[in-house]
Amino acid sequence: MMSRLAILDDFQGVALDMADWRELEGRVEITVFHEAELNFEKLVERLLPFDFISTVRERTPFPRQLIDRLPRLRLLATTGMFNRSFDLVALGERKITVCGTTSSWVSTSEMTWALILALAKNVHLENLAMRNGQWQTTIGAGLEGKRLGIIGLGKIGAHVARIAQAFHMEVVAWSRNLNEARCKEVGVRLVNRAELFSSSDFISLHYVLTESTRYLITANDFEMMKPSAFFVNTSRGQLIDEMALVDVLRRHAIAGAGLDVYETEPLLPDHPLLQLSNVVLTPHLGYVTHEQFATYYTQTIENILAFLDGNLIRLLRTPPT
Repeated sequence: MMSRLAILDDFQGVALDMADWRELEGRVEITVFHEAELNFEKLVERLLPFDFISTVRERTPFPRQLIDRLPRLRLLATTGMFNRSFDLVALGERKITVCGTTSSWVSTSEMTWALILALAKNVHLENLAMRNGQWQTTIGAGLEGKRLGIIGLGKIGAHVARIAQAFHMEVVAWSRNLNEARCKEVGVRLVNRAELFSSSDFISLHYVLTESTRYLITANDFEMMKPSAFFVNTSRGQLIDEMALVDVLRRHAIAGAGLDVYETEPLLPDHPLLQLSNVVLTPHLGYVTHEQFATYYTQTIENILAFLDGNLIRLLRTPPT
């Protein structure tokens, strides 16, 4: 009997165009799903017939309660080399193979700057105003001489910092374990948490989500920000108190926010963020590029073929806690 593969959450309808799936012909029957299924029982019903499942990042989480309901599942393929929405312990207990792909982080840095520039220049507001027949309805902010506060100075945070320096911005950084040596290496100044939030004109979050960093950014942090400051998050929605951010935006206690990630994705149609004009919203596009998706799906095919041939590759590692 031919194995069955489900390709999940192909929101843009591009999965089959991004790689040569003919390599699986005669061995694997492919079904593509374009919409996320948020109802648990309906999701179980959708996935029950499949031996292999291909996912994109954390679009569909695989907790123990879902894994235990899928007796046919033998291979779970994700994009990237870790996925914090997978219960790897439960998958291991079921002897389900989990494979990943290589992934570039540069596009997330690019997305960060798309949001910063959109906020500074009111691109979202002026775009809508022009379509309504208006001309020059706002006054934007310059970047030169402004302070960018970066929370988390890993690969992405450091790349964002170097671009800020090209704009002649002052860059400061903070994270729980950040030290002077790392800041010197990147060319930024180490500050404490309070100074970063209270003095920065733009704040950009670049942190890994773990149980210890969930809701890292609190209501108190947002309250320390200047009324003229902007907050940007391209990391994970669960890193911040989302409703606290909504509150300061509603009160115009800060100038605005640029968000590519949310506590629940896709963002629900009645979410209060959608009612605010001082926020730029994008649907988790930080990793969504043609180049990235071509790599994702090409290597997913390689992972499936390797599994079928008994030669496992790119096995997923357990993420740090």
